[in-house]
Amino acid sequence: MTGTRVPIPTLERLATYLRVLIEAREAGIETLSSQEIEQHSGISAAQFRKDLSYFGEFGKPGVGYSVPGLIACIERILHLDREQPVLLVGAGNLGAALVNYPNFKAHRLRIAAVFDNNYVKIGRPFGELVIEDIARVKEVNAAIGARLGIIAVPAYAAQEVADLLVEAGITGILNFAPTLLRVPPHVHVRNVSLLQELAVLSYHAVEEAACSNGLLARGGDDGI
Repeated sequence: MTGTRVPIPTLERLATYLRVLIEAREAGIETLSSQEIEQHSGISAAQFRKDLSYFGEFGKPGVGYSVPGLIACIERILHLDREQPVLLVGAGNLGAALVNYPNFKAHRLRIAAVFDNNYVKIGRPFGELVIEDIARVKEVNAAIGARLGIIAVPAYAAQEVADLLVEAGITGILNFAPTLLRVPPHVHVRNVSLLQELAVLSYHAVEEAACSNGLLARGGDDGI
């Protein structure tokens, strides 16, 4: 890997390529061309080749890319070539869905502990885990050694949870709470906003419907 700082969109696309490659491996496919990667990912073959160029030379002209070889390379780049334990804070409905998410295992991601501050929930089973008191997160993670954390709590509690995770040694946070987190520079946060995504889709859906209706109306006026 070069010393060049890799753009975030490139890392996002690498995760998409990895999904495509794993699906190909499960289908028994040994090689894929960049054009086939484009067909399955929706990302252009040129962009695919450019993204890989940050990390070296891959593939053989006229042959394509070895599926198991490229999986191994991308997993190594993303540090998914080893198990990554993850701490989950929030033992509600979203937390339950995340604990049972099947694709984590395929990418060597394992929710190793779940926390909450509700004393009614603490000590109860949660999937294959037992809900821990969030006040013990530093103590628990001293044994686990996780660097990744997921926040699945209401917005009003998210900052306090983020502070506790950082203090416990977490340097990467996936935040489902609809609020801006303030963290030290060495901590990276990825925000997941279902409302934001649905709002964008709502805009496009209504605009497309209005455009179609307008075209049909104009078509009628023109006698088409």
